[in-house]
Amino acid sequence: QVQLVESGGGLVQAGGSLRVSCAASGRTISAYAMGWFRQAPGKEREFVADISLSGRFTSYADSVKGRFTISRDNAKNTVHLQMNSLKPEDTAVYYCAASPSYTGSDQNRYDYWGQGTQVTVSS
Repeated sequence: QVQLVESGGGLVQAGGSLRVSCAASGRTISAYAMGWFRQAPGKEREFVADISLSGRFTSYADSVKGRFTISRDNAKNTVHLQMNSLKPEDTAVYYCAASPSYTGSDQNRYDYWGQGTQVTVSS
């Protein structure tokens, strides 16, 4: 099993940038495709981005495309989500997730989850 811990959340003004990270322990993340999801108050959790095991392939939700970048450092067992041009509607708890066999936006197919990190964007 792999344990995931997110970090890097915080308060930022609209238009600003923030990078959230996901540190894995227990197993190397090179064995997992990774995803980022988010949940805003009163809303369902939604897909943000994913990255393949090798890091060659990524995909993004339309709402963040061109502003967010997902990356992974398998040597450091971490995954990052660089968020630029942040908007108030990006305010949410951000979760990373891991799957040994699935890359995509279906959160039900991810097996391991972190506890989340809060990102708040002020207007």
